[in-house]
Amino acid sequence: MASSNPSSTDPTENTLVGNALRNDPRVAEARKLISEAIADHASKVTSVCDAKPNLQADYQSMLDRLTTMRGAPPIWPYLSSGMGNGPFVELADGSIKLDFICGIGVHGCGHLQNDMVQAAINAALEDTVMQGNLQQNPASLRMGERLVELASETGAKLDHCLLSTSGAMANENALKLAFHHKTPADRIIAFDNAFAGRTLATAALTDKAAYRTGLPVTIDVDYLPFRSSSNPHRSQRWAVDELHRILKRHPGKHAAFWAEPIAGEGGYYEGSQEFFRALCEPLREAGIPIIFDEVQSFSRTSKPFAFQHLGLEEFADIVTVGKITQVCGTLYGKSFNPTGPILSQTFTGASSSIATGLSMLDQLESRGCFGSDGTNMELGEYFQHGLEKLSQLYPKLLTGPFGCGMMVAFTPGDGSFDQAKQLMSIMYDTGLLGFVCGAAPTRIRFLPPPVVTTKTHIDLALALLEESLKRFQQTQSADG
Repeated sequence: MASSNPSSTDPTENTLVGNALRNDPRVAEARKLISEAIADHASKVTSVCDAKPNLQADYQSMLDRLTTMRGAPPIWPYLSSGMGNGPFVELADGSIKLDFICGIGVHGCGHLQNDMVQAAINAALEDTVMQGNLQQNPASLRMGERLVELASETGAKLDHCLLSTSGAMANENALKLAFHHKTPADRIIAFDNAFAGRTLATAALTDKAAYRTGLPVTIDVDYLPFRSSSNPHRSQRWAVDELHRILKRHPGKHAAFWAEPIAGEGGYYEGSQEFFRALCEPLREAGIPIIFDEVQSFSRTSKPFAFQHLGLEEFADIVTVGKITQVCGTLYGKSFNPTGPILSQTFTGASSSIATGLSMLDQLESRGCFGSDGTNMELGEYFQHGLEKLSQLYPKLLTGPFGCGMMVAFTPGDGSFDQAKQLMSIMYDTGLLGFVCGAAPTRIRFLPPPVVTTKTHIDLALALLEESLKRFQQTQSADG
């Protein structure tokens, strides 16, 4: 029975038991031992190497089982051993790859980075594995506040943040907010080659017919041409003219303009302040909300958000984030706060996702990723300069580069999907991980982990890419 004596000296009386657990010396010793073990084993994962012959049969068996379980083969024959070191990852066949795609931009600290592991250990000491609509721990509050602070610090009027488990769900919630705010408007304006996700609503928005195969059309979308770096003035004029045409054709029918400041899946096309302002100003006049999708671009330019990098704060009504943040989110202003219960989720994120997301934000800042002279822009320019040199050596095999900051891409060969996929596979065998994006042309993109990537890693990536181009060239000669 608890004591009612006000003079009780019980040390737990004014101390949370949860804090006592986290500060227990035994837990601290366990963390220390885990850090030491990680450092010892990570020292063996510092360069690219081939698979070990004695592991290949078991590895192939696992891949076959994975194919049976999924109903289709995986994109890559990739199964990790669970071990890595920064941008290096060890696979279960004993090979080590230089991972410059990182789960399509998810692993911003690379693989088995100690600070992320420690954050996950802290999360493992939470009372629940998942946070949700009825179960919020203080870390959820801090994550939402951090994202709002980052988005608002340069003037954007974003007051609220709802966490979610995926970028598609973050975009789904953004669309809900816009439709709710502009009811009965039922159309969306987006760009050619847009990618928003794979839910029914976001697949309808995504400008790729294959992703809607057999699915009902849930949203009517009007598309604008995106900015062309080769002819920015003409492409801007075309986009503005098309915007006015569709506004005139469907007056009062548009619930939102949905845009990626830097196109990701669509092919790494970079917007500009002039281009977006020419579109956003008439959208403002028409009272159409503006959604910026930062699920892929967050933390990869000179500012935390690409809309800040482009100076578009005044136009940001709703913003979505994901991937590198570990837990995803939808940010929005007070005027978009819904009057009905349209936003609710059993899970808003795993305890580990939220804890590691907070650690990620800390490390992006402490690494000096942001700023015009921050590592994002410095390393991005260094990487692009190296790709330019390769394009001069192999002009028929590599065109580009494209992208901005730590979003880098090039067009392989003739820009067809088949040639891009072929070179991507050769790169995989050589030890370099990159991934396709876009269509007509199809490109190969890189999303190096911003927190841990160095120029030495980029030099290795360029060397592996050159070796891959040589093999690709031999293949083309043999076929041709």
